[in-house]
Amino acid sequence: MPLKSKLPQVGTTIFTRMSGLAQTHNALNLSQGFPDFAPPEGLARALGEHAVQGHNQYAPMAGLPRLREAIAGQLALHRKVTVDPEEEITVVPGATEGIFCAITAVVEGGDEVIVLDPVYDSYEPAIALAGGRAVHVPLTAGSFAIDWDRVEEAISPKTKLFMLNSPHNPCGSVVSAADLDVLALLAEKHDFYVCSDEVYEHLVFDGRQHRSVLQHPVLKERSFAHFSFGKTLSVTGWKTGYCVAPPALTAELRKVHQYVAFVAVTPVQHALADFFEAQPRYPVKLASDYERRRDLFLSALSESRFSWTPTAGSFFQLLDFADISDESDTALSERWTREIGVASIPVSVFYENPPTQSVLRFCFAKSDDILLEAAERLCAI
Repeated sequence: MPLKSKLPQVGTTIFTRMSGLAQTHNALNLSQGFPDFAPPEGLARALGEHAVQGHNQYAPMAGLPRLREAIAGQLALHRKVTVDPEEEITVVPGATEGIFCAITAVVEGGDEVIVLDPVYDSYEPAIALAGGRAVHVPLTAGSFAIDWDRVEEAISPKTKLFMLNSPHNPCGSVVSAADLDVLALLAEKHDFYVCSDEVYEHLVFDGRQHRSVLQHPVLKERSFAHFSFGKTLSVTGWKTGYCVAPPALTAELRKVHQYVAFVAVTPVQHALADFFEAQPRYPVKLASDYERRRDLFLSALSESRFSWTPTAGSFFQLLDFADISDESDTALSERWTREIGVASIPVSVFYENPPTQSVLRFCFAKSDDILLEAAERLCAI
């Protein structure tokens, strides 16, 4: 019997393709977003210790109580918000799984979900599998700010969910308090939910502040907010994050989560709880550390032919190659991976209808020597 794909337009992700190409050609991998440096002191050791101590069986479906308590403490400390660890926090095996469960929990056949282009690539497949339709609204060219007039034009009686991503991947823009106010007005007026991807929450630069939907009283009551320990603690391979939502939404998310993954990894949860109980203020220093890496990379590119605006958040920097080549960003990223040994991500792949642009995304969550070597190679173009 012929198999009809539920995701006929989906192939291997751009991250897998470019990382594979980088490995084949021994290129510096500034494409996929993961750090190449060690996690905080003692974190990996704690993981091993808990595995040896026998913490290897299923944790509670919603997450270890002590880890959820630690998460509530982090939200109180860094966001000045109070959440119930029992009814509003769910530990998940990666924010991507949490986002999938949130979309699946609320989107039904025929529903519409607004996404902002360039859009992170895991959102639309989850929407399609839930029977919904993604409605694409482009961010403003250049600044990648949200055009709220275009958003409101895209809203219909079928709109069920709005996908927010700040700090934004791939372009690094961040939303303001005013943005959240507008979103709240629209959400109340048109009665839709919000799914907020905030995995780079602690990586916001140049004196800016991260604005979470949890800090807005209207949005807090109708939002799923997703966070990542992997991004905060440089352990992306641990695939552990959490979702915060009001009790009614949390209950629906957990109904899905229990049949998708059931639990996150137990010894990892114990190690994370140990770490945040001992070092609750660790995330405070992240922004300055990553801002230094961003500035090192851009300073080393000062003699290049690229142009850029320093990224406002995340650990990604966009570089414009308009003065260098008129090739497509996809072709150019692949060619430069092969020929100069620096892998990047073409931004056009994140659009439904790619605009005319010349932008590549580079990850600067790398050691100084890798960033300097990559910049030297890029300057030689």
